[in-house]
Amino acid sequence: MSRIAIAGFLHETNTFAPQKATWDDFVRAESFPGLTVGEELFTVMPGKNIAISGFIGEARSQGHELLPLSWCCAIPSAHVAEDAFETYSEMLLTALTEAAPFDAVYLDLHGAMVCEHLEDGEGELIARVRAQLGDDVPLVVSLDLHSNTTPQMFENCDGLIAYRTYPHVDMADTGARAARYLDAMLATPEQPPAKAHRALPFLMPLTGQCTMVEPTLGAYATLAALEEEPGVRSVSFTPGFPPADIWHCGPVVVAYGDDQEAADGAADALYDAILAKEVEFQVERLSPRKAVGQAIASNAHKPYVLADVQDNCGAGATSDTTGLLRSLIEQGADGAVLGVLVDGATAAQAHAAGQGAVVDVSLGGKVYTDGDPPYEGRFEVVALGNGQFTCTGPFYKGMTPNLGPMALLRHGGVSVVVSTHRMQAADKEMFRHLGCEPAEQKILGLKSSVHFRADFTDIAEQILVVEAPGASIDRPESLPYKNLRPGVRVCPKGPEFVAPEQ
Repeated sequence: MSRIAIAGFLHETNTFAPQKATWDDFVRAESFPGLTVGEELFTVMPGKNIAISGFIGEARSQGHELLPLSWCCAIPSAHVAEDAFETYSEMLLTALTEAAPFDAVYLDLHGAMVCEHLEDGEGELIARVRAQLGDDVPLVVSLDLHSNTTPQMFENCDGLIAYRTYPHVDMADTGARAARYLDAMLATPEQPPAKAHRALPFLMPLTGQCTMVEPTLGAYATLAALEEEPGVRSVSFTPGFPPADIWHCGPVVVAYGDDQEAADGAADALYDAILAKEVEFQVERLSPRKAVGQAIASNAHKPYVLADVQDNCGAGATSDTTGLLRSLIEQGADGAVLGVLVDGATAAQAHAAGQGAVVDVSLGGKVYTDGDPPYEGRFEVVALGNGQFTCTGPFYKGMTPNLGPMALLRHGGVSVVVSTHRMQAADKEMFRHLGCEPAEQKILGLKSSVHFRADFTDIAEQILVVEAPGASIDRPESLPYKNLRPGVRVCPKGPEFVAPEQ
């Protein structure tokens, strides 16, 4: 039995988004739990699809003693405020000092945190932890699949263990894998792992990273086969988070082995397999008008799902754009519902008016205003909710969101789910909370890039990727990068990045 200190600090940073993450955003519970400290980790986390939850369960089954420090997560947005990062860093380092002695440390991190004062948030945090621990205490980290896995992160820990599914239905499973990896390290301290890091030379759009389809499906199948090779301990592939304007943005392979030959061999094999499929990571995207027209013309018995991928708050967008909603209404869609659109003022107006009332609203367009104004119109208040429910889908499994006052509004044949706080539309309960059954709709507009597929594919006649306005641009080649490393291709088989002249 070993004593293991555990903690977590997660944020996915879209450096092109309009809203920054403050310390209050990490403290407040929204789609994920808020700041959780000490023994509360053992009551809040179990049963949830969160990496630290899986680590706790697996490490306890191995007989280890866990020292719970702290965990927090803020919804994706622009940069993490300097005071937020420094507040958590000081909290973590102080807690590590107070928890000593211990035999190892596990951190649940994302891997794509950019701060106001730091390009590589996780790299800096891991380096600070390593400096305090010294070289002899094992440090293992779990990462999101969208991690921009930097050399600084890689060099200062003994294992980076990343999710393998997008939608991320394996977050808790990844924490359990990290626990097994660390347990094996603790059992053989005389044989520390050899390791290899390979950065791929192109950026992948988020919609091209879905592991339910090729080519990413095949990449992870190759990864799993490589882990069965003699001497290979762990392999991870992080396709990266493209809307992060940093030097080390992009896909990375990391591998660990009994010796350097095993680690290098696994990393090189997976790198080559992914590079051979580069062109296949592009996807088709439709305009709102074309996607809505195709859905209206269908005679399907199941919903057409229109993914409003560029207004996905799960990738740092505001979830308050109206491009897809406007197209649904203007083309006379019937049996359509869009969600979840964030507009606290409109939700409050609906609650004040009451169920059954008809209200004139200025809906959306309050945070993201780049050529996408609010939708001005008259809506019926169909249903009201408090924004508190339990998620049942594979991605948000077990989560108990707090989305604040919510309303279901209807204009003609088009309904829209409105919330006060942000959460990407990746669980059916977000609609059922307001009495709207997703399977009974003809058209479902979902503000999500890929995570919705875990809970909505089973009811979808077809899924269309819609390129409507939003702050989560799905074409990396169209983003105004300034800080990428020279030579990286800004999309699959696309042009190489050239730094703009200063």
